[in-house]
Amino acid sequence: MQFGPLKIGKHTIKYPIFQGGMGVGISWDNLAGNVSKEGGLGIISCVGTGYYKQMEFVEKLVASKPFETLNFYSKKALNEIFKNARKICGQSPLGANILYAINDYGRVVRDACEAGANLIVTGAGLPLSMPEFTKNFPDVALVPIVSSAKALRILCKRWESKHKKIPDAVVVEGPLSGGHQGFSYEDCFKEENKLENIVPQVLEEAKKWGNIPIIAAGGIWDRMDINRFLALGASGVQMATRFLGTFECDAKAYREIMPKINEEDIELVKSPVGYPARAIKTGVLQRLKEGNAPKIRCVSNCVSPCNRGVEAKAVGYCIADSLGAGYKGDMQNGLFFTGANGHRIKKIISVKELFSELVK
Repeated sequence: MQFGPLKIGKHTIKYPIFQGGMGVGISWDNLAGNVSKEGGLGIISCVGTGYYKQMEFVEKLVASKPFETLNFYSKKALNEIFKNARKICGQSPLGANILYAINDYGRVVRDACEAGANLIVTGAGLPLSMPEFTKNFPDVALVPIVSSAKALRILCKRWESKHKKIPDAVVVEGPLSGGHQGFSYEDCFKEENKLENIVPQVLEEAKKWGNIPIIAAGGIWDRMDINRFLALGASGVQMATRFLGTFECDAKAYREIMPKINEEDIELVKSPVGYPARAIKTGVLQRLKEGNAPKIRCVSNCVSPCNRGVEAKAVGYCIADSLGAGYKGDMQNGLFFTGANGHRIKKIISVKELFSELVK
């Protein structure tokens, strides 16, 4: 099977491979810039940019952590991340991943468009209001993440009736992905929710709304997986976990962690965001089991479902503090997300080597 370019909205990606947006600090300028340089779609995570360059851009800190939404997310840092990524990839398409669950979602979407994002990818909730924040940026492609045909139907109905718009592409994410899932804990293990079973259903629904490219995500590992989902009718794939095993990964701790983990070191955990999340049993999760997890103080006010720390206290850890600690390489207090295949990373390679493997 030969790869052709992938056209989404007004943008053409050389290879049909998205790099998943991973925050805090996993996919920023170095990783996203190099993925786009090699012909994929590099995607910058807009979560927790206040931690960029050890919070150089943050105005207010509490105990070395960004204080309040405005500082946990830093527009100055986001602009710098995009500027530095562009130094690497030039004018190749570059995306932004923005969680729907964050506080001030609309402001971050507008900022990402101004910073130079060509595509906006949004998950962690069904982004029903996404188009209203991009009205002044008609060239920016909108790519929601869904986990079922029903979700796509609801989204398309709302977008068409309220905004006269349908998605430029859709990421269909199965329950083997890293980080937050689009399923309940129990549903993550059901046969009907496997990626290969939900992709055909979403494709059928997409046909009712026009020619919407479908991007398969969650557990994509190698060229055989890519070929399999392209054969099912997907236009491309999204991969995230494979990029944890690259030198260009912006969160350097993963270079040390990933080659050492086994399959049993990865688990689904509860998250303050309200969805189960897949992570490595280390850092804050290990401390939680030992009964000595860090005290929770809602400093960053990062995601609205957490309700100012209420859900963080219910699950036992603050996701902003824990992901921020992970980005800084704090093995005791960090939270480290990975997909179900993370244990298959045996050595760290370059983004260039990975693309050579995937596209040859």
